[in-house]
Amino acid sequence: QVQLVESGGGLVQPGGSLRLSCVASGNIASINAMGWYRQAPGKERELVATQSNGGTTKYADSVERRFTISRDNAKNTVYLQMNSLKREDTAVYYCNADVTRIGVSFSIRYWGQGTQVTVSS
Repeated sequence: QVQLVESGGGLVQPGGSLRLSCVASGNIASINAMGWYRQAPGKERELVATQSNGGTTKYADSVERRFTISRDNAKNTVYLQMNSLKREDTAVYYCNADVTRIGVSFSIRYWGQGTQVTVSS
């Protein structure tokens, strides 16, 4: 199987920064896109940022120029550097990865368990 484990969440003041990490492990042959979503209380899960294995990135308008997604393909890890955090960034952040497992010809999207980010003074 495949597991995704996030880390780096926590409490930060408005204007502060956090860096999230997500490591994929298990029976992995290759990973295509990796990304981050978030879900605030009472709201639907929304895209934050994604990056293909070729480096192409996509960001939500609300985080453009504040958040940066990056990957270390050798470590099957995706990062989310979050700067200039706002109260409205408070949410549970989930990473995902489109993984092709060894011996399988198609990819499946796996999700992490989520990490809480709270922006408050």
